Amino acid sequence: MKIDNSYKPTTTGIPSKPSTTPTAVATPAQDAVSLSQVAGSLNAGTNQPPVNTARIQEIKQAISEGRFKINPEAIADRLIESTRDLLNRDGKLQA
Repeated sequence: MKIDNSYKPTTTGIPSKPSTTPTAVATPAQDAVSLSQVAGSLNAGTNQPPVNTARIQEIKQAISEGRFKINPEAIADRLIESTRDLLNRDGKLQA
């Protein structure tokens, strides 16, 4: 099969939508929003960055030099621990 520029799509006579203007303006619902204590503390505006930039640079250097080794067991353990902490903090998990 030869591929060339001879294909010309056909147009179908699809009518365009008529423009309509809304007859009534919807009013926004009155929903209540509340933030958890964690969200409030994150929003407190501390001047320190939430990450350790020196450690990030150290890891980047180790990766570029091929010295960085990944420990999947440690990653999995910390993810599980973090999840348990989050669930316990919200009162959703009873041990």
